[in-house]
Amino acid sequence: MKSFLIITRYRKRHIPFAFLSMAIFHIPLFLNRKIYFYKLMGCGKNGTFDIHPDFNQWAIMVFFDQKETSSAEELIEPGKIFGKFIPFWWKLFTTSINWFLLEAYAGHGSWDGKTFIENRKEIEEPIGRIGVLTRASIRLSKLKVFWKAVPNVAQNMDQNKGFVYSVGIGEIPFIKQATFSIWESAEEMKAFAYKKRDHQEVIQKTRKEKWYTEEMFLRFKVLNQK
Repeated sequence: MKSFLIITRYRKRHIPFAFLSMAIFHIPLFLNRKIYFYKLMGCGKNGTFDIHPDFNQWAIMVFFDQKETSSAEELIEPGKIFGKFIPFWWKLFTTSINWFLLEAYAGHGSWDGKTFIENRKEIEEPIGRIGVLTRASIRLSKLKVFWKAVPNVAQNMDQNKGFVYSVGIGEIPFIKQATFSIWESAEEMKAFAYKKRDHQEVIQKTRKEKWYTEEMFLRFKVLNQK
């Protein structure tokens, strides 16, 4: 299943319209038959999990059936999935836009009960850049320990070999959080995810102490970005 992650950045004077878009955009997205699943989200500062929101920057993530798109992947742009209204809004408020066309190929877990890959069997890693989405719904009783432990790991992400880009996104401040990152290769991503001691310690704690009510980890082929 393919996905678009759109990161938009509004000018300071347009921040009220950014908040408004998070309500208005539900209508065209909900009515869009091409879209299987969508989320409208805010962004954290510093490119990852961050307790401080960035009110200039906002995110939309949609998943859609690849049958709804052109066979020429490099020609697919957000407007072909989103329709006319949302791109018109972005243009009206002269937002800057980064977008990523992705295809989920491995992972586990769910997002609001939805899954985006057919199974968990091991498959060959793609050549070239990959995207990684890690998201979780945090138990209220574990918020304090989560926000104490996770930022220390996330802040070191951009110091690792192969790191390209990351952004912190979330549906509900403090509670429903995610990080999307891009790496030059699957091998370099795994070196960070599975070989860094502090990262592994946090992963073990989340499972042992049951920090989350729901979680999901997905790896994507990066088909296009702008």
